[in-house]
Amino acid sequence: MKALLAEQARLLRKQREWLEISYRECRDIGLKEEYTVDEFGRFETLCSRFSRSIDFLIRKFFRTLDSYEFENQGTLIDVVNHAHKRGLFDDIEEMRILKDIRNTIVHEYIEEELVGVFEELLTYTPRLLEIMSASIAYLERYDL
Repeated sequence: MKALLAEQARLLRKQREWLEISYRECRDIGLKEEYTVDEFGRFETLCSRFSRSIDFLIRKFFRTLDSYEFENQGTLIDVVNHAHKRGLFDDIEEMRILKDIRNTIVHEYIEEELVGVFEELLTYTPRLLEIMSASIAYLERYDL
């Protein structure tokens, strides 16, 4: 189980690095009325990385951490509550907002409507990066 957690930690670090890169690129572009094809593509990449990061963090990393620490496997709400009790983030409501942004991205099929998510991404990606960093730092107790 320690090897699995170590692998999940490695993947979380990598996911965080890619999300950070996309966030910096889009932060530099900023919010606009219209985007070039390249700019829109960069925001689409941020959308994708944000969504995958949330999924990986909750569905893979937090679940693996629960297993490693012998927490009862339960619903995703249980997994998030366990992570909150570990001090990986301060506000459960904030995690719900991140998950809602992820759901909006995943279920938005019209490009023009996706533009409405860009402001939320620029606002909440730094917080997601902080949660990912706190999760990685938490593992120092296990020398991972």
